[in-house]
Amino acid sequence: MALLLGGACLLAPSTSKAAPTLPGQLVNPITSSSNCEFCHGYENALTDELAPDYAPLRTWQGSMMANSARDPVFWAGVAVADGDSPGDTILCVRCHSPRAFLEGNGSATAIEDLTPDQQDGVECELCHRMTDDGVTAPGNAQYVIDDQLGVDLVVPRRGPWSYDDGVPLPPHGHLPDGYLGTSRLCGTCHDVTTDTERVDDAGVGMGTGFNEQRTYSEWLGSAYAVPGPNFASCQDCHMPAVADKPGCTSNLNQYTHATGGRRHDLVGANRFMVQVMKSEYGSAGANLIADRYFDNTLAAMDELLPTAATLELQGPTEVDLAMGLPELAVTVTNDTGHKLPTGYSEGREMWLEVVVEYAGEVVYGSGRWDPATGIERDPQLRTYRAIGERWSDGTTLHLLLNDHWQEDTRIPPRGLLPDPQTDPVGDRYALQPDGTWPHFDEHVYAFPGAPRVVDVTPGDDTDDELLVTVRLRYLINSPEYVDFLASNAGDAGLHVATLFELEGGAPALVITEQTLAIPIVNFGTPPGTSGADTTGGGSTAGETTSTQSGGTMPPGGSTGQPGGTTDRTDGTAGSSSGDVAGASDDGGEGCACHGSGRGGPAWSWLPWVVLTVLRTRTAGPRRRRRRDTGTSWACSTRGTARRSGCPRTRRRSPTP
Repeated sequence: MALLLGGACLLAPSTSKAAPTLPGQLVNPITSSSNCEFCHGYENALTDELAPDYAPLRTWQGSMMANSARDPVFWAGVAVADGDSPGDTILCVRCHSPRAFLEGNGSATAIEDLTPDQQDGVECELCHRMTDDGVTAPGNAQYVIDDQLGVDLVVPRRGPWSYDDGVPLPPHGHLPDGYLGTSRLCGTCHDVTTDTERVDDAGVGMGTGFNEQRTYSEWLGSAYAVPGPNFASCQDCHMPAVADKPGCTSNLNQYTHATGGRRHDLVGANRFMVQVMKSEYGSAGANLIADRYFDNTLAAMDELLPTAATLELQGPTEVDLAMGLPELAVTVTNDTGHKLPTGYSEGREMWLEVVVEYAGEVVYGSGRWDPATGIERDPQLRTYRAIGERWSDGTTLHLLLNDHWQEDTRIPPRGLLPDPQTDPVGDRYALQPDGTWPHFDEHVYAFPGAPRVVDVTPGDDTDDELLVTVRLRYLINSPEYVDFLASNAGDAGLHVATLFELEGGAPALVITEQTLAIPIVNFGTPPGTSGADTTGGGSTAGETTSTQSGGTMPPGGSTGQPGGTTDRTDGTAGSSSGDVAGASDDGGEGCACHGSGRGGPAWSWLPWVVLTVLRTRTAGPRRRRRRDTGTSWACSTRGTARRSGCPRTRRRSPTP
């Protein structure tokens, strides 16, 4: 039996000792969230009429939690899972439409199989009647629902409230219960194990189910789960507190919760799907949900996403274009309480996009994004993703068939302890001296001597700067994944493809970005070229010599997907900001000089060799010295201090 979360299928562990609530067991059914709207869907208090909505029903209605049973990618995933293992998707519905499951409609495999009420997804009472029975283990949506009537013959709503401040009591039964405010409650659905046995790299069974998702366990093993000043629960980020706000409509302008309630935005990073939902169910579509509710969610996402990570750039204090751009170091720090990214992995990829420009022309690039062709798969591309597969034949994107992690390069959270259930997969990360996984990733780019770049201000070098822009981008539904669903999920997959096409495709979110402005001290071609004009005359930046496409590949450069990944891009990609290199390798040690595609002379890779040797000898110790002592060997965009001789840094606000 399987459960899908955001398009992912979950299976109940066969050895579970849990006693979750099953279909037909509730004597007192879940009350529709529409019944909660009168008291909890209020307008803001007069003093906050210009502030964003904070009433629970208003913030919840536009969330993916409320629309989990309307998500078209979810239903396409159900179709694939049902095709791979017919009849095993009942628990998919258990998570995405608890009402349907509890009402005996868990066998639904399409949204048309649900009643209108069952399309409301994760409703108010599912959480506000959920309890910890001390027996049921977290994960796989094995929720236990309170069914005991209170003194008012209504099942009390649970929550972390005391109602001991003298304010009027609510018109329904209530039961103080701190469980609702714990990450453990979130772990009910946000840990996922399938019944398929996980195998190691040799194909040998590991004696456990496949650990498809471990968002809760990632948090549980991190520094954020440790009681103390650094503790932070899931709710602290995804349901931020709002102090001194009213509790319900009847007391809107009379009293507030001095200790603060919680916003019910429940946002993550699936911004594009919220936009799709607005088109489908807002005023431009079925007109079932007010546009403002979706707008609330989109605004909350735009606030949350930039807090997920920090970028730090370090580079040389000046650049000689004849020698190239060496040791451009990028550090990505995970500021979340789980892996970055986390959750369902199919079609999801985070990566670094590097664009190096002079006078508006692209000189170097890596991982550039083009909406029409996708991610530029160059040799230095740095990605953060998890790829599950069937070990026996390498089949990917079929969740119920996965038994092996081909790779998992997602950035661990701070203080994550070793555990086979949450460990990274591959050799990118090494345990730190304190025995925890690093919550950051460091990647060093080395771009070779540039082809001839024209000095647009000859005789005046004061304004000659190389502008380096690095963006941390995230794509939840890649074009390859959408194509896969269109080909393998029947009508549901075609529906997804149509929706995405109508919206212009899923955009690559910019989580955060940083820039460096590095002074140029010399233009020209690499030394050793007969008749080279090293002062900047000659061809333009658009007439560059490619060392990747049709030219000479520097030592260490390679092509193709690592690990034999199937159902993914063929490596060719375009860029809206310049010509594009050819094939892909996530090794990160090659050249990423881009141009017109003409073959390069034999010396075009020599500076690359020199820079690679230098980087091999110095980059590691320098990075260790910087992290251990706090002294910087180059220049960083973190903070406001500017060191003498460092290139100027510029910050840009992230754009969705």
